[in-house]
Amino acid sequence: MEVEDSLKEQELIPIIKLFLPVAKYKGGVLFKNWAKQDSAPVFTHAGKYRTWGWTEWTRGFLFGMPVLLSEMTGDFSLLDNIRMYIHKLDSYLTHTGVHDHGFNIYSSYGHLWRMGSQKIYPCTSEELACYQLALRVSGAVQAHRWTKIEDGTGFIHSFNGAHSLFVDTIRTCRVLELAWMLGQVLKTEGDEEVSLLERAIQHIRNTIRYNIYFGNGRDIYDVRGRVAHESLFNVKNGKFRCASTQQGYSPFSTWTRGLAWAMLGCAEQLEFFSALPKHLWEKYTKEMDWLDLLKQSAMATSDFYIEHTTKDGIPFWDTGAPGLSYIGKYQQLPADPYNDIEPLDSSSAVISAQALLRLGAYLGKETEGKKYYQAGLTTTKTILMKNFLSIDTNHEGLLLHAVYHRPNGWDYIPPGRNIPCGESCLWGDYHLLELLLWIWQSNQGIPPWNFFANQQLTNVNG
Repeated sequence: MEVEDSLKEQELIPIIKLFLPVAKYKGGVLFKNWAKQDSAPVFTHAGKYRTWGWTEWTRGFLFGMPVLLSEMTGDFSLLDNIRMYIHKLDSYLTHTGVHDHGFNIYSSYGHLWRMGSQKIYPCTSEELACYQLALRVSGAVQAHRWTKIEDGTGFIHSFNGAHSLFVDTIRTCRVLELAWMLGQVLKTEGDEEVSLLERAIQHIRNTIRYNIYFGNGRDIYDVRGRVAHESLFNVKNGKFRCASTQQGYSPFSTWTRGLAWAMLGCAEQLEFFSALPKHLWEKYTKEMDWLDLLKQSAMATSDFYIEHTTKDGIPFWDTGAPGLSYIGKYQQLPADPYNDIEPLDSSSAVISAQALLRLGAYLGKETEGKKYYQAGLTTTKTILMKNFLSIDTNHEGLLLHAVYHRPNGWDYIPPGRNIPCGESCLWGDYHLLELLLWIWQSNQGIPPWNFFANQQLTNVNG
């Protein structure tokens, strides 16, 4: 990536202001069309959102988008419909069959709790108690999806089965940590109490250990910052077997949305644990320096992203995608979503941009973190200024040129094209709004949002 060192947040604000009415309109229409349904929109086909019953992991994004828009625009009437239909998510609270439960619950109930607890909008104590209960239930449900490995620790396994550790799930740890903050424990056989914070730490540590590479010669494809989508284990003896992938090209290349989840997960966890008094977490980790491990993981994955994306910051769907050999040195070329060789993935870009901004701010915008912060702004500028935003009201998405599942061929290919382009996915639209809210607040001098609503940590007593 060619990072723009002099780019400022305020240069992006006028474009965000112009886009907000479009986003508000589209988000409102999408919610109205889908809120009453039992299924959820997943990705667009010729501009129209469709469901896809693989797992219902996107419904929380549908509710979360109007919530984020209400915070950015100050129009809290957007929350009226959310309050009316939030009960449609209640049955999902005890869904034990998926590893991405926390995506749904934090994206909806979590933001409502965060904003309500910070008094960003009028929220009654009864409402806040409901949102807290949802987070507590979600944390316990997710923590129960547990696989033990040979060293006695474990991980939250994916929907593929107890053998499967997905890199994505690092972001579900937010729900375990919030539930722990709110006083929740997981009770198992014989009323044994299991700490949700301990389980979150173990899962994060094993994700870093098995899914993130550090250039230490683990195998011949061990490149610092590379990420494996999935790690497989023998569940009988807990031994690690091999890397794998479901949505990437191969176990030994990097699916860039998996990379993005690792980047943002590590950056957010670095924020959380640096704000949490050490005595509350040090007993749960064997790492000599837990914060340094999180920092090194966030930096390694972010460096890999910067080195393996296009000139202006939008990655291809996988760094090992076979067509890249025909494109050549794509890192020196601007992003071209209409190329006919390999698709880009803008959803990876908006997730990664937020990660780069968070890491850069944590390390210091003008010091150690400057490269990362400016890379985040550079990527965001590309999204905002180079035909990645959908302003056509006949297209239901917000963020164009996203990819869902390239190996399975699920993404729509327009007539006359060889590869997917011009379509949206719900997690891309949602994370675009998370990113824009972060920049919006930072530019106003407001501490940008984080999942744990900062001041809440002062009330944690372990």
